[in-house]
Amino acid sequence: MTISKTKEVLLGAHTSAAGGAYNALIEGKRIGATTVQLFTANQKRWNAKALDEASIEKWNEALAETGLKHIMSHDSYLINLGAPNPENLEKSLKAFREEVIRCNQLGITYLNFHPGAALTDDPQACMDRIVNSILSMEDVVAKGKTRLLLEATAGQGSAIGCRFEQLAYILHKVEKRVPIGVCIDTCHIFVAGYDIRTAEAWDMTLKEFDRIAGLKHLYAFHVNDTTKDIGSRVDRHAPLGEGKIGMECFRFLMQDPRVSALPKYLETPGGPELWDKEIRMLREFL
Repeated sequence: MTISKTKEVLLGAHTSAAGGAYNALIEGKRIGATTVQLFTANQKRWNAKALDEASIEKWNEALAETGLKHIMSHDSYLINLGAPNPENLEKSLKAFREEVIRCNQLGITYLNFHPGAALTDDPQACMDRIVNSILSMEDVVAKGKTRLLLEATAGQGSAIGCRFEQLAYILHKVEKRVPIGVCIDTCHIFVAGYDIRTAEAWDMTLKEFDRIAGLKHLYAFHVNDTTKDIGSRVDRHAPLGEGKIGMECFRFLMQDPRVSALPKYLETPGGPELWDKEIRMLREFL
């Protein structure tokens, strides 16, 4: 399958929403992006200020001006939908519900989130809590068009989601009631033990994902290299081609018909100046 260079390709980065969510769209346009990921609120605080009409209007104006599509929100790093502590779980559920509301208000396509961490508890019990937490959002998710995306994790500590089997367990428990999917982070799955350094390795990994979870559930990618080795389960992002994964991985993502059309969001550590270069480089692979 050959993709025309004139065809719109969904490439972007996690841009800054400092001063208002609409600024993430403006920064995205500045770096040549066609999509972006952002935080709709301060990711380091439990309590977030509700969006007012002026903020929503500015967002809609910037969206129209920039023409960006398939916008993705990343929820707060504080949220743990599988928290064994009842108080922390309640705070997480409240914060996640508020995030879904903001996504509804802004018409955001995807809400990406780390499934959760077992901490002191059994991983299976944690996964069941994550399932129940997601299902408890059914009413508020139904009020908008946002799809929830489980992010494949690196497997640090007790984090759930580093194995395709864990993602599949959650997916298949909730898919009939809540719009759900997966966002694969290239750094994360590599350090979790999945080889993606060559086209052949990627082919095997995609086939394994399809067998276990189903490619129909794959909606997006976080595109990052890594400073750590395969199977290390340590999450350290690196610029594309400057880490242990290498450039062939990213060439494959732009060319393979199974994944080339899916939106791809850079989270590499160089900031806007690097993202501008990486977006142009990824386009050249088409």
